[in-house]
Amino acid sequence: MTTTEVLVVGAGPTGLSLAVDLARRGVRALVVERSAGLFPGSRGKGVQPRTLEVFDDLGVVGAILAAGGAPPVGMVWRGGERQGEYRMFDEQEPTDAAPYTGPVLVPQWRTQEILYARLTELGGSVAFGTEVTGIAQDADGVTAHLAGGGTVRAAYAVAADGGRSAVRRALGIGMTGETVDPQPMLVADIRIADDALDRDNWHMFPPAGAHPSEGAAGSGDFAAICPLPGIPDFQLVARFTGGAEPDLSPGGVREAVAARTHLTAADVTEVRWASDFRPRAALADAFRAGRVFLAGDAAHVHSPAGGQGLNTSVQDAYNLGWKLGAVLRHGADAGLLDTYEEERRANAARMLDLSTRIHRGTGRRGAATRQLGLGYRESSLSLDTSTTTSDTAPRAGDRAPDAPLGGTRGGRLFDAFRGPHFTLLAVATDTELPYLNPDLVHVHRMAECAPYGTGLHLIRPDGYIAWSGQDEPGLRKYLTSTKLEVLSSGT
Repeated sequence: MTTTEVLVVGAGPTGLSLAVDLARRGVRALVVERSAGLFPGSRGKGVQPRTLEVFDDLGVVGAILAAGGAPPVGMVWRGGERQGEYRMFDEQEPTDAAPYTGPVLVPQWRTQEILYARLTELGGSVAFGTEVTGIAQDADGVTAHLAGGGTVRAAYAVAADGGRSAVRRALGIGMTGETVDPQPMLVADIRIADDALDRDNWHMFPPAGAHPSEGAAGSGDFAAICPLPGIPDFQLVARFTGGAEPDLSPGGVREAVAARTHLTAADVTEVRWASDFRPRAALADAFRAGRVFLAGDAAHVHSPAGGQGLNTSVQDAYNLGWKLGAVLRHGADAGLLDTYEEERRANAARMLDLSTRIHRGTGRRGAATRQLGLGYRESSLSLDTSTTTSDTAPRAGDRAPDAPLGGTRGGRLFDAFRGPHFTLLAVATDTELPYLNPDLVHVHRMAECAPYGTGLHLIRPDGYIAWSGQDEPGLRKYLTSTKLEVLSSGT
């Protein structure tokens, strides 16, 4: 029997992000992956600004930005003629509060390579070719049974094994959802002859009478061909109507391109990876069963429209990682783990609705898809006792904005937040503070800091404001009521 503190099932973006977060907290985690290696395709290629902030904290944003690029402007084609540009994303300038504007296009396989490299740098690893076939739990832990006959014993387990999650099925947790589009779709990584299609645009081939702004909701076959940054590949997405089914063979992929575009089959010089799917939106009926948690596609399945699936999944991991670390490393009450489902299921439901509306052409990509406005104001971990009357000041439960740190040290708030700790900002106040464990809470006194106004602001390890108020008694009361009093243990 292998023993660990956290068993992570699945080495996709969700499982790897969680494993990285746990590793930097000193939590022993074992990642098992049924496949022999990392996922080979580009599928989840859009990394949104909020996820870039997560990757900044996890220490991989530099590699992600180096590997990625801005989405090219769309170009609509009909009959082999350019019809004009189509902008799918609102242009957004970086600000002090939001330095990443995104989205950034990075093939999913590359994102996973970067996360895997970071995990190994932190001393973690992945057991490839290892399949979980059954799971049982008791009051003290979880026992996972492996296809090879071995077992893994852990305090907690996280199912990050995708939309067809074997762990979710073993737990008996259902998925409630709907078919977003009954027509099957093909996604493939292809290479195209240099003189056949340029790499300056995201090429759109809508069916007759349709426009890309309608999403994939119109009738008829369509195709979109997007150049992937830093590599010679393009990502092909094609829909099949009239009862046709995608043929995933190289010949079938070439035929799909020739049938929907002005390119010939011979213009597709290589088919590197291909998969099919039917767009669906589904939400797990629960994100937790005892000591086992669902995260990523195991908990919510999105249409790819709007690029929300991978991003919502990474943020599941980011939310759960600090809570597992607090319980396993710092003696926080295990009830803290209840807030994972409370916070993440509601957010996943909102993003599922957005993805579905974008797919059907009734919603659009914009501020909501960047995910900077998502938060946890209704969470039991969020308490705001501040006296500000500003409508724009962030509140408890909101994402904590970036800003210049000020003072002689310089730097930025994101520099102060980076790491597995809480951060207490004491802005334009000399109020007395309670004892706070310096290993768990980093304190920064600041003369002023827009947009925070004045007072005390406790920032969670995942970059959300936990509590805002004016004085020491309020902070102490918050730490006690949320059972986070471990942060102020000591004298």
